[in-house]
Amino acid sequence: MTFSSNLFAGKTALVTGGFSGIGAAIANRLADMGASVVAAGLPPPGDVPDVLAPVVRKATLNVRSNDEIVALIGTFEQLDIVVNCAGVISRIEEHQPEVFERVLDINLNGTMRICAAARELLKVSSGCIVNTASMLSFFGGGLVPGYSASKGAVAQLTKSLAIAYAADGIRVNAIAPGWIATPLTQALQNDDGRSQAILERTPMKRWGLPEEVAQVAAFLCTPAASFMTGAIVPVDGGYLVS
Repeated sequence: MTFSSNLFAGKTALVTGGFSGIGAAIANRLADMGASVVAAGLPPPGDVPDVLAPVVRKATLNVRSNDEIVALIGTFEQLDIVVNCAGVISRIEEHQPEVFERVLDINLNGTMRICAAARELLKVSSGCIVNTASMLSFFGGGLVPGYSASKGAVAQLTKSLAIAYAADGIRVNAIAPGWIATPLTQALQNDDGRSQAILERTPMKRWGLPEEVAQVAAFLCTPAASFMTGAIVPVDGGYLVS
């Protein structure tokens, strides 16, 4: 019953960063379960294939623009599920303060902007939010100080909003993906040495799939997770515990 095809019938979901990778997989999973889904974000590069199901609607959105966010949220008559997947990583360039600032503005501030704008509609529906943290919410990354800082902050933001929004009947949780095979990690997948090091530490000895992360995100939106809020759920093949 947790993943039945009609579980989210009559529900409306917004997935930011929903055009590719984990975001697209979550949008498709929610649509498979009967939700009316809007995937929002900036168009991916031309070499990234369109993997969204035809039933998922697309909306252009820059999460750095509060005006765009408010305008998009204003088009919804009802909103039950919000999933924040919009994010960037710039690796070693993040040691430059201006790049660091940009990464935090998208990954952290963008998440907060969406949550704040969606709060009133989610209050009406007793809805839920799923944010995207990371295994780097738990430890540092020398090449990605901006990404690590932003994802550590997303985890703390999730816990804080879970407390603040509980009185509104809104649950706020986060997924913490590990090494997932997406366009964002393609360079690492193509680097035989780096990929081998990742797989050697991962107890399950493989890269995760976006669909596997989507299953956990969808679960957090179901009645089966009705007493979960403020949780940061790793989906990493055991990487964190190894």
